[in-house]
Amino acid sequence: MYSKKVQFKNKQGQLLTGEIDLPIDKKPLSYALFAHFFTGNKNFTAVRNISRALTQNNIAVMRFDFTGLGKSEGEFEDSNFTSNVDDLISAANFLTKNHHAPKIIIGHSLGGAAAIYAANAIDSIETVATIAAPSNPSHVEHLFEEYLEDIELDGEATFDIAGRKFTIKKQFLDDIHDQDLPKILKNLRKPILVFHSPQDKVVEVKNARDIYSAAHHPKSFISLDGANHLLTNKQDSFYVGQVISSWANRYVNSDEPKELSTDKSVVVRVGREKYTTEIVARSHSILVDEPKKYGGKDAGMSPYELLLASLGSCTAITLRMYADKKEWNLREVKVHLEHFKQHAKDSDCCDKDEPKIDKFVREINLKGNLTEEQKQRLLQIANRCPVHRTLENKIEIETKLRV
Repeated sequence: MYSKKVQFKNKQGQLLTGEIDLPIDKKPLSYALFAHFFTGNKNFTAVRNISRALTQNNIAVMRFDFTGLGKSEGEFEDSNFTSNVDDLISAANFLTKNHHAPKIIIGHSLGGAAAIYAANAIDSIETVATIAAPSNPSHVEHLFEEYLEDIELDGEATFDIAGRKFTIKKQFLDDIHDQDLPKILKNLRKPILVFHSPQDKVVEVKNARDIYSAAHHPKSFISLDGANHLLTNKQDSFYVGQVISSWANRYVNSDEPKELSTDKSVVVRVGREKYTTEIVARSHSILVDEPKKYGGKDAGMSPYELLLASLGSCTAITLRMYADKKEWNLREVKVHLEHFKQHAKDSDCCDKDEPKIDKFVREINLKGNLTEEQKQRLLQIANRCPVHRTLENKIEIETKLRV
């Protein structure tokens, strides 16, 4: 994804810092606004993963730091739930003025509750997605419940969350107790998608039940079985982003999925996040990366794995087409592949300087009521798949700079 740094002023005139993540061609079908969790920031891994999944599906995402957090101005202790909602409204106004009005709002944990409130105040928002959200903002008290008496008596207290010190003032407590989320939900006539893990130990899953019960249809619930509260497992956060993309497409008014505006077949982009790479072909996109042992983030297949996947998928499709044409009883094709380099002459005593060749090993598993003759014929056909023939041909690659 392509990320653009932005700054905008909140209701108090303080500069808040954010980033807008865009699809590879920078032409999104719609914009989403993201509200991070209590004491979090825009760069938390789960936030970035969800945003990446959305941009792959042509949805731009604006993520930013709430007042006093991350790189945004202001003091955290002077902020509260209401100011978070105001920050979201200010972010929406910025998007509307400088890009496009956001149609989707997403909130994680307390940010989910703030997203519901903000959705009620932002006319352009058409859909709401919450992740591990409490059914009432006051639920956040459990994070500092041992300091509640000090806050009541002294007006504030400083405590530690995940190794960072935060100060909470009495005005924060008063503010969250003044909120009535069920009432807001009853007035909110917008589609809502509720994500929650049954194993969430920070915000119990019964909160999702309460949100779902209070909301009007259309409403949906997705169980994130096995996930923790912060979605630290990469697969969980990517899954959330993919589901939001598909779900929002049902409700958000936008054009049909567009094809990438290029005069070539495929476009590939890598930014500064080594080595996660986006690939787009027509309206389809995938991620390619290197394993962690090579310095990557393991966010997708490696380039050579993608090459093997191309050969394997072409093989399987070719065999499926051939069997269908012959009306053979072929139920399933599995292709197992590997790639390595070996000496041009297969000998244990080869000279070290002797050139090596690339070797692909392809093992095909066929399931179905097939005769031995049919199996052998399919094996022959596998060697005729287009990608196989391309790899065996003499290949020329022309490389030039593009203006």
